[in-house]
Amino acid sequence: MWIQKILVFGRLIKFSHTIFALPFALAAVILAHREIPFSLFTLFWILAAMASARSAAMGFNRLVDYEYDRRNPRTADRPLTAGHIDRASVALFIGGSSVLFMISAAFLGRLCFMLSIPVLGVLFSYSYTKRFTSFSHLVLGFAIGLAPIGAWIASTGRWDWRILPLSLGLMTYIAGFDILYACQDIDFDRANRLHSLPACHGAERAFRMAAVLHALTFVFLLSVFFTFDLGRVYLAFLAVISMLLMIEHRLVRPGRMERIDLAFFHVNSAISILLFLGVLADTVLA
Repeated sequence: MWIQKILVFGRLIKFSHTIFALPFALAAVILAHREIPFSLFTLFWILAAMASARSAAMGFNRLVDYEYDRRNPRTADRPLTAGHIDRASVALFIGGSSVLFMISAAFLGRLCFMLSIPVLGVLFSYSYTKRFTSFSHLVLGFAIGLAPIGAWIASTGRWDWRILPLSLGLMTYIAGFDILYACQDIDFDRANRLHSLPACHGAERAFRMAAVLHALTFVFLLSVFFTFDLGRVYLAFLAVISMLLMIEHRLVRPGRMERIDLAFFHVNSAISILLFLGVLADTVLA
């Protein structure tokens, strides 16, 4: 019974999608480790903070979007809308995840704890943005893009501008493929007055905007090479990442969304993992 509940909550928050942001956060830890050795204690609480923050944010999103998800054929079979879990349980899950995030932040230092509440505010606020602005995808990217900054501060105890390109790379990467993913719901969003970028500006313009954002992703990740004085190994991984970004934009086109799941999950997962491996390999082999 408990295993079934865990699986239901895992489907509710799409726990498997943690793989998009987590490798970027771990890459930040490795970059910090080049200057300040970290402990397994710190790494444990960084992982706990990442998992709990994402769980709280996704649970909150499912709760506030319940009525929209229930009416959307694409999302009607999610655990909450399908009746596999009730809203009260989701609310408790959000509260528990939020408390765990703040506890994890406290173990990572005073600065992390002080930042934990505003970070939760940013994560929760995203869920309302599509109701009034087509910039909701950038807000999502910004919220998730905080992960490398948080991991850096947790590892070093201080802010450093050098981690900014990695966070901006994650922000534009997330925002770009979220725009592509939203193209599936153009008709639904227009009918329900939701302001996704594809619904407001059309699929063609949305695809162009996603391409611009992913071009910026490459620029920001290249900036990481210069900022942290990385080597050829990182550049080799970055070359593969750039090819995968181009492949993603060839897999899906306006009116050809049948391969969106392949582009969304498999290609994006590979990009995140390769970024982490590139930083790790360059650090180990340096």
